Formats: sequence, structure tokens, C-alpha cells
Amino acid sequence: MTYFVIELQTNADGITGNLVYSYTDKADAEAKYHSVLMAAAKSNVMVHAAIMIDRNGTPIHYEHYVHPAEEPEAVAE
Repeated sequence: MTYFVIELQTNADGITGNLVYSYTDKADAEAKYHSVLMAAAKSNVMVHAAIMIDRNGTPIHYEHYVHPAEEPEAVAE
């Protein structure tokens, strides 16, 4: 069986990037899935998501983090 881990990163301006990783070992795919989420938890990317699917496209795991854009600090005039 082949497994895919897909990492999605969406910036505050709406631009989205994706990374796709392929594994034949389920444990290796799960390890990658969790390492993506570990990075996503502390990411500066507005929406950082991971999904693990099998070769048929069936979702096995999925999760995302939303990090709101920081408000600019007020400047005293």
C-alpha cells in the first residue's frame, strides 16, 4: 500500500502552497504526518494543515492549525 502525507500552508494573503510526501510504510507516513503537525503547531503560517491519505485518496488522518494574523502595534502620535 502507498500512503501520502500532504502539507498545506495558506498565508494571510490567501496564497497556498503544498508539499506531498509518499511512503510505502504506514508507520513512516504517520511519523511524517505528526512531524508536520509538530511544526504547524508553532508555525507563523496563517493556516497550516496536514492530511494522510491512502493511494485511493481515502483520508486516514487530518488536522489543521489556524494562527491569526498579528495586529500591528499602535503607534503613539
